[in-house]
Amino acid sequence: MPETPPEAPRATRALLIEDDPNIVDLVRANLAVRGFSAIVSPDGRDALRLVETEQPDIVLLDLMLPDLDGFELCRELRERSPVGIIVVSARGGERDKVTALNMGADDYLTKPFSIEELLARIMATLRRTRAPVPVAPASSVIVAGDLEIDLAAQQVTRAGAPVHLTPTEFALLRELATNRGKLLSHAHLLRRVWGPGYATETEYVRVYVRRLRAKLEPEGAAPLIHTQPRFGYSFVAE
Repeated sequence: MPETPPEAPRATRALLIEDDPNIVDLVRANLAVRGFSAIVSPDGRDALRLVETEQPDIVLLDLMLPDLDGFELCRELRERSPVGIIVVSARGGERDKVTALNMGADDYLTKPFSIEELLARIMATLRRTRAPVPVAPASSVIVAGDLEIDLAAQQVTRAGAPVHLTPTEFALLRELATNRGKLLSHAHLLRRVWGPGYATETEYVRVYVRRLRAKLEPEGAAPLIHTQPRFGYSFVAE
């Protein structure tokens, strides 16, 4: 019998949640040229369904939607999926950015934007949320009190119970924990976790450290992540 040819790899799938047809046409055309498969949803409720049925690799989310608050949609998307989420919005205020990050967004891009910048941020987010970093077996598990970080499996447990982290949260924890006891600057963490184009986005680190602390440090317990004001953070030393 002739061998069945292997299936072609699936194109990277982007879900564009946007109701402006001009932006939809621009982004979809540029993604197609680069081999992406684009799915478009102009409303939030349909987008929630598409995340489950289409399993996109990346979500581009506009905050100004006709039927659902964009921040609430971001929160619901994050609860349902670890997919990379980039908010793309005309709302450029710092408060909006922090709120989106707190709701689970991985990145925030303000309109108007260049297509080159959008594509760069998409690729940076995909690297962070899809590709695990190889880890030597000898250093694959880090233990701090009742917290265990399995770097190879990308799993975290506290007192034996699983702790659910987003890919970006895990990437930040991995960078801190593999350098435990060392003070890492905002610039270092931004470069290592988000990428070389994020050097000025210090709020990203602050928000995600808060998210890690909320998940990893029970009330009254000794802190795992220490803050050096105006400089950076360190993970508790051995």
